Amino acid sequence: MKLGVLLCDHVQTALQEEFGDYSDMFSQIIAECDDSITIEYFAVVDGELPKHIDVCDAYMSTGSKASVNDDFPWVNALERLVWQLFLADKPFVGICFGHQMIAKALGGKVGRSNKGWGIGVATAIVNADKQWMLPKQNQLKLVVSHQEQIQQLPPETKVLMLNDFCPYGMIQVGKHFLGLQGHPEFSPEYCYALMHTRKNLIAKERFQQGINSLTLTVDAQLTMHWLINFLKQTSST
Repeated sequence: MKLGVLLCDHVQTALQEEFGDYSDMFSQIIAECDDSITIEYFAVVDGELPKHIDVCDAYMSTGSKASVNDDFPWVNALERLVWQLFLADKPFVGICFGHQMIAKALGGKVGRSNKGWGIGVATAIVNADKQWMLPKQNQLKLVVSHQEQIQQLPPETKVLMLNDFCPYGMIQVGKHFLGLQGHPEFSPEYCYALMHTRKNLIAKERFQQGINSLTLTVDAQLTMHWLINFLKQTSST
């Protein structure tokens, strides 16, 4: 399978020496899960888009410090691309910002949560069991980093994972679209460093809760296995 990864941001320059860029993170965890996958990166945040959606069998998008509601040329272009992928039944997984873009592009609403920042390691409960969720597990622990959430689901959406803080933690729209609020590509170490660059933006109590949660073991590889299983299953239908 040839996977197109849509890069919606870059790692902060000061953190790149230790952690690399987002393309490095995705390359590493995808290779750990399935080294048969070929990846092509498109720096959407820099204005680079696939010349045609069929250059790849499936797509995945990264998170971003931007909002899906920002009126930036690249954000608007990505929204059009996501809509095009949906109409063409092209398999797509949106992570964090990409998860929220699925909702916005397909008729839902996204906005800043009145609960504050979602940061650190969060546990989401599986709300609907799917064939591609292998190996089976009833809940997933993942790094999260977001101020905004989906507030209104688009039509024909099923909620697959949730928790009290984020009731739409994983969604499926139709057969070929999957959105995930958490970050399987983020390590707790990167989250720790990222949180400290935003310390002045996060409420003190929430910041400390997020730091404390980083001692939990994350289900990053299992989650990426699930996402790859989903893409492979839907790309063959």
